[in-house]
Amino acid sequence: MPSLPHRWSLGHNYLAGITAGAWLRLLRENRFAVSPAYAHRAAFVTVSSLLNSWHARREHRLHAAGIAATRITQPPVFILGHWRSGTTHLHNLLATDPRFAFANTYQVVNPATFLTTEEVRARRFAWMVPPKRLMDNMALSFSSPQEEEFAPALLSLRSMYLGMSFPDRMPYYEKFLTFDDAEPADREAWKSGLLDFCRKLTYLHGEHRPLLLKSPPNTARVRLILELFPDARFVHIHRHPHEVYRSQLHFYETVLWHTYLQKPDHSTLPDVVLKRYRSVFDALFRDIPQIPAGRFHELSFTDLERDPVGVVEKTYTALGLADFASVRTPLSDYVSTLRGYEKNTFAPLDDTTRARVNLAAAPVLARYGYTP
Repeated sequence: MPSLPHRWSLGHNYLAGITAGAWLRLLRENRFAVSPAYAHRAAFVTVSSLLNSWHARREHRLHAAGIAATRITQPPVFILGHWRSGTTHLHNLLATDPRFAFANTYQVVNPATFLTTEEVRARRFAWMVPPKRLMDNMALSFSSPQEEEFAPALLSLRSMYLGMSFPDRMPYYEKFLTFDDAEPADREAWKSGLLDFCRKLTYLHGEHRPLLLKSPPNTARVRLILELFPDARFVHIHRHPHEVYRSQLHFYETVLWHTYLQKPDHSTLPDVVLKRYRSVFDALFRDIPQIPAGRFHELSFTDLERDPVGVVEKTYTALGLADFASVRTPLSDYVSTLRGYEKNTFAPLDDTTRARVNLAAAPVLARYGYTP
């Protein structure tokens, strides 16, 4: 992997927002096994964690009572979809509605401190965040809508994402994707982390604004989310498995190199990606019947690309969301800024790989009518 400017590495390291106590527990869980090549990252996280702990204690003194009194009265809207299926694009489109509250990039990686540090730090350290995401050309900043998985990961230390930093123990962290094989205490810890973060966002934005949340791992956790938010709404975006597979491998070869604290072994990566893909959709298709009627809607990435305004309007209707008319103009204005956007292009799959993807994605191909 070619070296990139140092700010790219730091700007993409979600561990920068962890507190000292959690960082020590995470290191202890992984036997302090940091590869020498990544020692500078561990040192950066260590220094950051000490500062984060000081700010977290201050934030607790100032806001703990208000957060504890906050109630999430509006059902959240959860955007579901496998990685590289267009969840970020859909998230950005829906976030143009000012009636929604969403978590931004700064908040999800600083869940213990964002109430008291965001205003100053987001401005001071904006240079550390590249203007575009490494795996595609989508705009990125501290204020961009962002997936919230990083927040419960840092608060509970139960997330598959921690295996991105410590790939030697990814088999251990993998169970925190679906939580099917996790202990009850692990499930409750993750749910508590997500609920605490959602309550904090609601405290910041007001109880009258429903949360708009997006996290690909949640595609495999619908039943856990329903335990927290029985009236939650879900919108699932799907994309042809061949495109998802190629884009996911590209993701591993770009972004993840800036999060590793141990040298990864990518020799089995295609198998890992396909096994995880099947796990996500097996869990989703199992859990969909548990969602109350009128609370679940599906759409395709292809349709969203072709007619973003029309597809979003159909989503509002299907989920019984607030009046769409008031958001049509800001949504259309945002869509106009995307003209000229260039998607990544990848070589076609060879016959052997295509057959392996088709086998793993058989339920998806069948459900959505994709051509193998």
